[in-house]
Amino acid sequence: MEFRYFKIGDFSCHATGENKINQEFVIKLDELRDRCGFPFIITSGYRSKDHGVEAKKITPGTHNQGIAADIKISNGSQRHAIVKHAIAMGFNGIGIAKTFVHVDSRRTAPVIWTY
Repeated sequence: MEFRYFKIGDFSCHATGENKINQEFVIKLDELRDRCGFPFIITSGYRSKDHGVEAKKITPGTHNQGIAADIKISNGSQRHAIVKHAIAMGFNGIGIAKTFVHVDSRRTAPVIWTY
């Protein structure tokens, strides 16, 4: 499957190279990128159960489920645009950090947090 802005390899686990990213999630992320109107650098996509962060978890996180990505940001305008459009598009998990925004498609009640 082809995407407008991403390659599947953009979402490979940094620790193992494994990649089980959900393609429907990438399609939704592609639309988010289009709505924001600026390039996205994915700093973390799929994470294998052997990835350092995932290995510490009792239950699989959204990155391990293939339904999450961290998007690098360089300013507050980018942060605002990503969060605004992600909420409008129904991303249910949004984490806001100084240098990235996490978005995911969890199936629970919507949550927003800061790092």
